[in-house]
Amino acid sequence: MRDLVKIAVLIPCYNEELTIGKVISDFKRELPTAEIYVYDNNSTDNTYEAALKAGAIVKKEYRQGKGNVVRAMFRDIHAECYVLVDGDDTYPAEAVHGMVNMVVADKIDMVVGDRLSTTYFTENKRPFHNVGNVLVRYLVNLMFSGNIKDIMSGYRAFSYLFVKSYPVITRGFELETDMTIFALDKNLLVRTVPIEYADRPKGSYSKLNTFSDGFKVIMTIFKMFKNYRPIAFFGAIASVLLLLGSIGFLSVLIDYLQVELVLRFPTLFVSLFAILTGIMSLVCGLILETVSANSRQSYEFRLMQVQESMKAWKRTV
Repeated sequence: MRDLVKIAVLIPCYNEELTIGKVISDFKRELPTAEIYVYDNNSTDNTYEAALKAGAIVKKEYRQGKGNVVRAMFRDIHAECYVLVDGDDTYPAEAVHGMVNMVVADKIDMVVGDRLSTTYFTENKRPFHNVGNVLVRYLVNLMFSGNIKDIMSGYRAFSYLFVKSYPVITRGFELETDMTIFALDKNLLVRTVPIEYADRPKGSYSKLNTFSDGFKVIMTIFKMFKNYRPIAFFGAIASVLLLLGSIGFLSVLIDYLQVELVLRFPTLFVSLFAILTGIMSLVCGLILETVSANSRQSYEFRLMQVQESMKAWKRTV
């Protein structure tokens, strides 16, 4: 094991000319031996040139979307500890030491910078963002039995194991939600660290659309709940259908016992259809739960392969 831990700071950027230079200089000051990477995502301003001037390793990613940028970064870059941060100068570089130490010394797989427990609600000027963050936190922790304080934070530190085993399948700002749910489902070590959040400086604008991107995040949560907790997802649907179908069928049965005639054939047919659909939904959930369990087993083998690749990489540097 080398004395110096190789740290990579990853900064995905789209039109951050105003702030990217300061973000790079701040992390150079805090982590002088780290490699700082900026991936420019089709910026229409001088983000690329500003990042080069500040001394970062700058590349271009032409597939639009934060998820696409991070996918490219995770594939290209090898390090013992990764720090992912936005280029908008809203996160404090000073907090990076505690985050890195948790990854390196405590072997935590993902450390999340928690804005919501400190200054986010007073600094952020978009009230719907505040509501959205609280709603997403509630849904994720409820559905996946987590206790993550800030689901959508863009300030995170990762282990090599996480980065090289996490499949980035999202394209946009739902990335952080996907990362968090993935870590909870795969029983990875996750910790949150309170950080001070500052609003964007004047002249800098968020690329996150409150409603369209918020809808994508909510849909991501339910999609992953279906994929990772199929018995709960389809079981809930089955329960509703079986309950409604049983109520309708019993009402028809009571009429039949009283007058010995089926008085409401439409109700009978709808009730039977609901019951059959509920049974089919439950069977689907049971089958997919087995598939999900096999996927978790395969992931454990994948972790072993990643660990071996990490050892091989360390021998070459």
